[in-house]
Amino acid sequence: MSPHSTRRLVRQYVATKQGGPFQIIQVEYPTPGPDEICIRNRAVALNPLDIKSLDHGMMVRKWPEVFGIDAAGVVEAVGDRVTDFKAGDAVMSLAGFGGQSGAFQDVTVVPAHFAAKKPSAWTFEEAASVPLIYLTASAAILKGLSVRLPFIQDPPKDLLGGPDGISHIDQPAAQLPKSVLVLGGSSGIGSSTLQLLRVALGPGVTLLSTNSPANNAHCLKLGANTCIDRSYEMDKLIAAIKDASPGKQGVDAIIDAVGALSPNPAGPPVDANNNNKDGFKIFETLNKDGPKLFSQVMTSPHSASLANQIPAEMGIKVAQPVFGRMTFEVVPGGMRAMSRLAELVDGGGGKFKLPLNVEVVGKGLESIGAGLEKLRGGVSATKLVVSL
Repeated sequence: MSPHSTRRLVRQYVATKQGGPFQIIQVEYPTPGPDEICIRNRAVALNPLDIKSLDHGMMVRKWPEVFGIDAAGVVEAVGDRVTDFKAGDAVMSLAGFGGQSGAFQDVTVVPAHFAAKKPSAWTFEEAASVPLIYLTASAAILKGLSVRLPFIQDPPKDLLGGPDGISHIDQPAAQLPKSVLVLGGSSGIGSSTLQLLRVALGPGVTLLSTNSPANNAHCLKLGANTCIDRSYEMDKLIAAIKDASPGKQGVDAIIDAVGALSPNPAGPPVDANNNNKDGFKIFETLNKDGPKLFSQVMTSPHSASLANQIPAEMGIKVAQPVFGRMTFEVVPGGMRAMSRLAELVDGGGGKFKLPLNVEVVGKGLESIGAGLEKLRGGVSATKLVVSL
């Protein structure tokens, strides 16, 4: 480039090293690849993974690094092969990780299938709160329970369902769980999971949620039949879940949306001699004559080790821990999961509502650090978002 040329620059909010600090730098405006789009971010969401990356280097390839996994904004440029988006479209997107693809910058470059048109009813801040938790909840159902999500996998005409309002599924009914326990139902992933299970399995499925009593109304509104206080000691918790299950026989499936099985989700798994006996007692809530399905969300690098400790004699069908991008791998339909979300919100008769309350914690990239510290202190049924 000639020294007299006009350089077009964008800002990135980078973590300079493990543990920080953060710094704002300027880089050249990115060029999208053939299947990519450039998004001028209007809002970014804050996630626990951002903190784990900062503190422990989780998923970090090199320093300095650009974090941020969720964004919403306006398309500024598209690759040669992109047909679903054009400059000026308002979108929400899963971000990548690092470099041009992290969300904590002015302009993010992502594969086109990472993005969806922003639902008309949602603000940019609301839209930014959804992609990661929606995709992770989808993976927990699709990959973890092997249950179809018809609005992703069926033809578009089936999006709103048949005359009875139910999206029909071509799986034999005998293969589908009749009851599911969602551990952490008021979390972002849990709140999304409750809604998607209701869409996938219809009004007849029994959905139970463990959560704080303060969030009961939230979980019931999003599809739970019954909420159980997550603070109960284990034997009382098991008894309450079984009492609320069909015929008091227990549930067919469990989805752990928050790493509830680990006594310390942020720390290492229990040792092999302990076998996490207290955590594994939750499997007593499974119907002994049912399919005994268990789906676990990847909440730390130790999630897989913990899942592998579940004794084989329990007879539980354990899927390996899931994460959001697994949804794109599902055939058929996975690559259109984001576009179908927008249709479900705008045209799906309210079948997917905003999973969490959204709290805007600042404006501008420089507000992200303080927002992450607030997230570190803990929030309940709330997504923290920064406006840009």
